[in-house]
Amino acid sequence: MDSATIVILAALIIGLIYGSVGLLSGFCMMSGLRGWWAEGDGRLARTYALAMGIAIAASQLLAAAGLVDLGKSIYLQPSFSAPVMFLGGLLFGYGMVLSNGCGSRALVLLGRGNLRSFVVVIVLGIFAEMTLKGLTAPARIAMVQASQATVSANSVPALLSGSGLGAVPARMVAAAVLSAILIIFAFAHAPFRKSPGQIAAGLIVGLLVAGGWYATGYLGADDFNPIPVTSLTFIAPIADALQYVMLSTGSTLNFGIVTVFGVFAGSLITALATGRFQLEGYRSPQHMLRSASGAALMGAGGVMAFGCSVGQGLTGLSTLSLSSFVAIAGIVLGTGAGLRGALRVRPLATA
Repeated sequence: MDSATIVILAALIIGLIYGSVGLLSGFCMMSGLRGWWAEGDGRLARTYALAMGIAIAASQLLAAAGLVDLGKSIYLQPSFSAPVMFLGGLLFGYGMVLSNGCGSRALVLLGRGNLRSFVVVIVLGIFAEMTLKGLTAPARIAMVQASQATVSANSVPALLSGSGLGAVPARMVAAAVLSAILIIFAFAHAPFRKSPGQIAAGLIVGLLVAGGWYATGYLGADDFNPIPVTSLTFIAPIADALQYVMLSTGSTLNFGIVTVFGVFAGSLITALATGRFQLEGYRSPQHMLRSASGAALMGAGGVMAFGCSVGQGLTGLSTLSLSSFVAIAGIVLGTGAGLRGALRVRPLATA
């Protein structure tokens, strides 16, 4: 079996597991922040924090062992545009509230029969493709070119190395401190400690991120047929998956596309097996307009930010990239604007 086939199979397994876990646990950054800030229930937020901590620890161990070169990922580039990434994060975060979930959550809910998520996935994919290669791509490229900067250190370990630490010790110190903070934050919450399902979800999702790095960076390593080193992310892959469905002749499957299909299939199988499958639609035209608007913001913003709440919040952060911290700050602030304050998204009338 060649390396490309191994990567495709690994992507399918990772997607299936993520789809199942996402359905059973409700794993979602937006839901976690809404539960924590608006409803006083911090369990989902702790699940997300635990996944972040595990993803950082496991991914950095792979890198320290020389099994995966995270420097080949899109997150650790020598130059990036902090303003564009932050703006993209803001748009994504606010759009996530409008659509009541991120791209990965939409795939999970679609597998459960939520037809609103079908609209979200389609619109998100269209606007992501527009921002990547279509009508709005020139504007994005112009903004990036006008504001990008080359940095001497593009990650937390690189910053520590500049102070005199060796590369491996710097990596281990940064990973240990950040992952410990996140894991302690998760388990400091008594209701979370009493929720074995949420604990399992955080552990599994964090390990899936490391599994993606291992699949593409180690199992897929081939000097004659190089495969992009990546892991769980959903904005560009959703756009690529839609394009593949429409124009598959002459196209090839990749890790991202297969992961998208796997998440949907994993959720669908789990929903059918547990009796959770139920068709749902929009309550009103206004509801559909709000949801589609949020999906458009997520598609465009996710491309500008180089990822989504999973692609940057888990996968990007697992590389300890400084640009990922910028994008995550934008996503959290955008989500906060949608959940609280003057820009809060108001409930729609049910009449």
